[in-house]
Amino acid sequence: MVEQPAEPTILGAPRNGSSDAADANPPDISLVVPVFREEKSIRIFLARVEPILASIGSYEILFCYDPSPDRTKEVILEEILRNPRIRLLSFSRRFGQPAAVMAGLHHCVGRSCVVLDVDLQDPPELIPQLHEKLRQGYDVVLAKRRRRSKEPAVRRLMSFVGYRVINALSDVEIPKDTGEFRIMNRRVIDELCRLKEGHGFLRGLVAFVGFNQTFVEFDRSERAVGDSNYPRYFGSIRIGLNGIIGFSTALLTGTLFAGLAIAGGALLIGLYVAVEKLVFAKDYPLGLPTITLLIALLGGVQLVAIGILGEYIGRVYDEVKGRPSYIVDRFFNPPAPPPPAQVAHGDKPSATEPEIRS
Repeated sequence: MVEQPAEPTILGAPRNGSSDAADANPPDISLVVPVFREEKSIRIFLARVEPILASIGSYEILFCYDPSPDRTKEVILEEILRNPRIRLLSFSRRFGQPAAVMAGLHHCVGRSCVVLDVDLQDPPELIPQLHEKLRQGYDVVLAKRRRRSKEPAVRRLMSFVGYRVINALSDVEIPKDTGEFRIMNRRVIDELCRLKEGHGFLRGLVAFVGFNQTFVEFDRSERAVGDSNYPRYFGSIRIGLNGIIGFSTALLTGTLFAGLAIAGGALLIGLYVAVEKLVFAKDYPLGLPTITLLIALLGGVQLVAIGILGEYIGRVYDEVKGRPSYIVDRFFNPPAPPPPAQVAHGDKPSATEPEIRS
């Protein structure tokens, strides 16, 4: 039974007499929705997405909530009372959108899963097309952006260049002009959940696991309400670095070759000056401007190289610490536990996942 928002069920029993198909069997589709400071968007989002999911079959909507100062959490809890297929995964603090998405994949129980932002820039009306492609035998169906409505030219340019640079340098090809909006079958979800990386760059991870993938094109809209909580330009740069550093060592290799080229150039210049002075008895003009320029050039190259090396070392440091990428505070309205016969002997929930008690 779902309790009132003031004292909600954290680890709940199945709802007696509920018609929710997810209690007895896995739903046909899970919708993972990361949210942060989206109080005004929740009800508009649900009004559009619920009829679409109902037309496909049984479903669950899993909101992955980064604690925020507005009433986002309270609004979702109120909606749970109206629709028992809505669930809320609340974190102990803000861990960011990538961690929230991975948490949703770890906790969803559907036969397939759609990842969708609550701002409605990616239209939920596209979900039936994605699901139909999945039924045709594809394992992953991506939503590929054809046009971006009224997006700043600088942002479009960064996106255009960024995807091409990432694919030129990374070991896996990340489909161009795609975001997190996609549908995946259970096999892909399970493989993603096996990965232990702390930096959950979903676009790269889905490309890494592979399988049979395709895409459906669409035109991206403006936000339905409110302002974006995503850093407009710095966020795009972080995505680009995640794609390059997380899936390639090309920057390290490039730094090595740049160092060799600079050292080789310096050696050639030194030989040239030595020949000019010793063989042709010419005085090569040296002075403060030349020395300053060379020091500044070498210093800049060294700082860039140290920065690149630091990015890789920092990621190794994060992975070695083994800290979870998220910590669940409460799981409101969780799905019913599977029958005992379906639980493997000795299986235990992980430290970051709350045990569901009946």
